[in-house]
Amino acid sequence: MAKRREGGEMNVYLNGDIDAMPVFAKELIAGGVAGGVAKTVVAPLERIKILFQTRRSEYQSLGLFGSVKKIAKTEGPMGFYRGNGASVARIVPYAALHYMSYEQYRRWIILAFPEGGRGPVLDLVAGSLSGGTAVLFTYPLDLVRTKLAYQVVGSPKLQLQGIMTSGQLYKGIVDCFSKTYKEAGLRGLYRGVAPSLYGIFPYAGLKFYFYEEMKRYVPPEQKNSIMVKLVCGSVAGLLGQTFTYPLDVVRRQMQVQRLLASNSLELKGTMESLVLISKMQGWKQLFSGLSINYLKVVVPSVAIGFTVYDVMKAHLRVPSRDEPAKEVVTGKRNSQPSSIHS
Repeated sequence: MAKRREGGEMNVYLNGDIDAMPVFAKELIAGGVAGGVAKTVVAPLERIKILFQTRRSEYQSLGLFGSVKKIAKTEGPMGFYRGNGASVARIVPYAALHYMSYEQYRRWIILAFPEGGRGPVLDLVAGSLSGGTAVLFTYPLDLVRTKLAYQVVGSPKLQLQGIMTSGQLYKGIVDCFSKTYKEAGLRGLYRGVAPSLYGIFPYAGLKFYFYEEMKRYVPPEQKNSIMVKLVCGSVAGLLGQTFTYPLDVVRRQMQVQRLLASNSLELKGTMESLVLISKMQGWKQLFSGLSINYLKVVVPSVAIGFTVYDVMKAHLRVPSRDEPAKEVVTGKRNSQPSSIHS
């Protein structure tokens, strides 16, 4: 009885703490958890995709299954998660900022332009702004993640060519940050940020645009269905990623350029790099790893991300978007538990 009473008191305290939290803090937590879980699940595919984008000669000829075998043989199971620590360290704040700022931008736009309605154009603008905001705050972590994932331990071909010696290998996140900053300063930590911004503005905007537009055609009785949300989100991610994927390839190659051989392509501006990669490596290189990205975006990543985010919002009692924006911003809301909502 005493233990049951203590458990009940603890639940009361927890519920009180949750109710006292501002809405933006709940959205930060929900987004961060969703991003971390989704990114860890798809980490092996993400590693192979980065190798496809940056180590063209070694891995593209092997294909997906051949690359899996090579990584497993040369690096072991943990090779699939090389760079995942930096990836999760980046995606947690990125996803938290992305979801939270999307909700905030959406509310601010509604308050500033109440006559503008709440159609998919609102989500296009809010999604684009939130994507740019999240990238600017977390880009150095993305660069470190890419550099760590680019390293292939025990690659005989690289050792023969002398492209990367053991002294150049980064030992971890902090070591990579330190060496990158010493080499090129703050500018080095933001190398490749331009194509990232060019890509994230349309991608994030289109993703939310397609998602909300497709939901308009869902029957009312299916609006709260998790499966419907996952299908809509997966298709939205697929369309948005296809349109902006070449910019992702440019970003990756710019990020690892200092690790490449001296006779490799000299990538400078974003548009110039697009033309140069297309000319020297072929236009297909601009879509290298896209099939893996489809597997990552369409099935597990978006599905898990949307599901975890909705579940977390329900547990944290985040108000539905259907509630007036002014009430949410000012914190005047119903503190009753909410169901999983949009």
